[in-house]
Amino acid sequence: QVQLMESGGGLVKPGGSLRLSCVVSGSGFDINTMGWFRQTPGKSRELVAVMSDGGDYYYVDSVKGRFTISRGDNKYTVYLQMNSLKPEDTAVYYCNIRDDMGFGPWVLAENFSAWGQGTQVTVSS
Repeated sequence: QVQLMESGGGLVKPGGSLRLSCVVSGSGFDINTMGWFRQTPGKSRELVAVMSDGGDYYYVDSVKGRFTISRGDNKYTVYLQMNSLKPEDTAVYYCNIRDDMGFGPWVLAENFSAWGQGTQVTVSS
């Protein structure tokens, strides 16, 4: 069973930066891909960024060039560096992991059964 704990959110002005962290714990799973989703009220959870253990990356167009996903020295910590933040980035951000190799399952949040509590990011002047 996997447990996910996100942190690092907060209130920031447009143009500011935040670094989100995610700690993965539990047992009985492997990690080959790791990523971040976000969700605003009334909308479905949206994939933001995903990376593979092999060094492949995907970013949704709206965050390309501004957000960077990375991991810690082990696979159990995942980061999302968010720069040049915009009001439309306001959302609750969630991390997740998968033990399969491809990015395909990441297109749908419904493909994930375990979620953390998320961390709120608010971009406002």
